[in-house]
Amino acid sequence: MSASASATEAKPSSRIPKIPFWAQIVAGLVLGVLLGWLARSQDIGWLKETLGQVGGIFIQLLKLAVAPLVFFAILVSITNLRKVNNAARLAAQTLVWFMITSLIAVAIGLAIGLITSPGSGSGLTPADGKAPEHQGSWIDFLTGIVPTDVITPFTELNVLQIVFMAAVAGIAALKLGEKAQPILTLSESILELLQKALWWVILLAPIGTAGLIGRAIVNYGWDLLGQYATFTIDIYVGCALVLFGVYPLLLATVAKLNPVQFFKGAWPAIQLAFVSRSSVGTMPVTQRVTERLGVPKEYASFAVPFGATTKMDGCAAIYPAISAIFIAQIFDVQLGIKEYLLIAFVSVIGSAATAGLTGATVMLTLTLSTLGLPLEGVGLLMAIDPILDMMRTATNVAGQALVPVLVSAREKILDLTAYENASASPIEEKQPAAVQEKAVAAAA
Repeated sequence: MSASASATEAKPSSRIPKIPFWAQIVAGLVLGVLLGWLARSQDIGWLKETLGQVGGIFIQLLKLAVAPLVFFAILVSITNLRKVNNAARLAAQTLVWFMITSLIAVAIGLAIGLITSPGSGSGLTPADGKAPEHQGSWIDFLTGIVPTDVITPFTELNVLQIVFMAAVAGIAALKLGEKAQPILTLSESILELLQKALWWVILLAPIGTAGLIGRAIVNYGWDLLGQYATFTIDIYVGCALVLFGVYPLLLATVAKLNPVQFFKGAWPAIQLAFVSRSSVGTMPVTQRVTERLGVPKEYASFAVPFGATTKMDGCAAIYPAISAIFIAQIFDVQLGIKEYLLIAFVSVIGSAATAGLTGATVMLTLTLSTLGLPLEGVGLLMAIDPILDMMRTATNVAGQALVPVLVSAREKILDLTAYENASASPIEEKQPAAVQEKAVAAAA
């Protein structure tokens, strides 16, 4: 028997079956629910503390890379546009579809809120709310884009200001041309390093899932859902309608693509977003699945980072629309056509205020202040926010992958073969073909 034959026969018996990443996430989710219920029902202090620490460390690891990741991703993505034909047209089309999908999402949110009246019969009163520590206004939003120095945005994690500085640096690099090439090469290397490190964190998602879900159950239990039942259902139904209704419809009618293939390819990013509640933290996976769906790498490297900081159908469209109606009903404030149009305007223009981080408090306060609603209403929603944020972020990330696919299909640059075969798990990093050939040769 030849050596190669022996190696071939020995390989299957020595290899441990690999559990799919989605199955690991589901297992972490189930384990978190069980541990959280056990810790809360039996009042096990050490288990409560452990779940809190595990979930907190996972989120902290994701946030650790946010500031440099956003800066270098935006800088590199802008400079990569020089490699793409019709770059200006692609950028404009991306922005237009961001706005179109946001308008559709906010319309769905308003319709659901008006039909269900989530604030009526909740048992909550204005006395249950309190003003948030941090709030948003149009003046703060506009003046807050430009930083006072280059250090503070990174130390305070002001993503909007980081995006501004990265955009300026990217445009300046384009203007400098070849003189800026050493900086661009260094930036690309740093970005790859950050993404590699973040991939290691992402692989810890099943453990982080158990901690985050367990912590949520320990802190809030099931009783809290009673007062917010209609509101919570509204948010999940609104996001589900956009995620599984609007997006597939756009794929089928506008791009003439099979929606099932999109979800096969994008699902790893969507499920990670649900767990991590961070669009920016999910960005490397979102970019990977977008490229696997056939979007050219140069365009994806622009559209995905841009979307991760500005494209928020869940947090900036559905959520503030339903929340504004909920809070107005609690405080007995009547909303009219003008107020509903203002909600739509804020959702489309102000979505960058969410900045791809967990939570949407700034966006909500921006909406409430524009409408003249009491900011104390934000306090009513803080307790339930982590549960809502999971579905909101999953919707955000799905939209961030969807728009590049739509634009690529319309511009005839989508790799249809890759799209139709985008069912392989994007969590696993494939070796280059040359490396694989060497490995086969060595085994033989």
